[in-house]
Amino acid sequence: MSALVQCVLITGGAGFIGSHLAEALVTEGKEVFVIDDLSTGAASNLAGLQGNARLHTTHGSIQDLWTLEPLVEKVDFVYHLAAAVGVDLVVKKPVHTIEDNVRGTENVLAAAAKYLKPVLLTSTSEVYGKSDKERFREDDDLLIGPPAFARWGYACSKLLDEFLAMAYWRERELPVRIVRLFNTVGPRQTGRYGMVLPRFVEAALRDEPIVIHGDGKQSRCFCHVSDVVRALTELPKHPRSIGEVYNLGSSEEVSILELARRVKQFTESRSELRLIPYEQAYAKGFEDMRRRVPSTEKIYQLMGWQPTKSLNEIIRLSVEYQRAAVRS
Repeated sequence: MSALVQCVLITGGAGFIGSHLAEALVTEGKEVFVIDDLSTGAASNLAGLQGNARLHTTHGSIQDLWTLEPLVEKVDFVYHLAAAVGVDLVVKKPVHTIEDNVRGTENVLAAAAKYLKPVLLTSTSEVYGKSDKERFREDDDLLIGPPAFARWGYACSKLLDEFLAMAYWRERELPVRIVRLFNTVGPRQTGRYGMVLPRFVEAALRDEPIVIHGDGKQSRCFCHVSDVVRALTELPKHPRSIGEVYNLGSSEEVSILELARRVKQFTESRSELRLIPYEQAYAKGFEDMRRRVPSTEKIYQLMGWQPTKSLNEIIRLSVEYQRAAVRS
């Protein structure tokens, strides 16, 4: 990040990723403002910064312009992370999901354009939809499912966020950057909203059934939050990243069934592995993406970024974190 950027706003800064980003920026010497409505985030996520004079928190919603605008006005840069998260929430509260994502982003971009403040928007690998590409590239065509399935409403809302951000860049010359996140995991992430790795670890440590949705052959790539935050803090330092979209994730692919087996092995758990249909886990007609593997060549060529933590190390760290949380 440019030395000229001394003051930063993080929307959703009390969330899993946002809180880690806040810690990293404070450590860099930045003054960090956080706005979060605590609907999925938690004030406890920022406990490590309690009393730090560089951190300023606002309990509020980005849908409230009266609260949001003064914060945007006083900072040099905006990280927009606030969004509905987790498959459970997306399926059970589709109206909230779409309105929160779209209206919130509209407000953030409008306020940023008013005061000419650069924005980094975090999007999601969900926007690739039902693509069957071996690795997803940022310039791929996107294949979204029908509106009858709530899951695709989330994907479309985040895609609309991207289109809106790029429109502000083209029409109003607002410096924007977009990052598509692929399955970020690490400390403070919970399984409350369907996040698969912490959900598996929590069950394994209790010797409860590890519940796998579908046939378990669907595959994902898991990237540690420390690697993601490293990219988020470095990307704004590169002027060529303005007006561009970047994938951010690991390319170490694993089936969900194999992930469950590894979690059981690392925890030495007596848990059974239990497969249940998607319809039982979520809703009738639920559709999943069979593979979700990013190409990260673009961000590597820009600034040499690549993940540093292997999947086994990520699982080990997740187990250690959950064990410590249970003891405390």
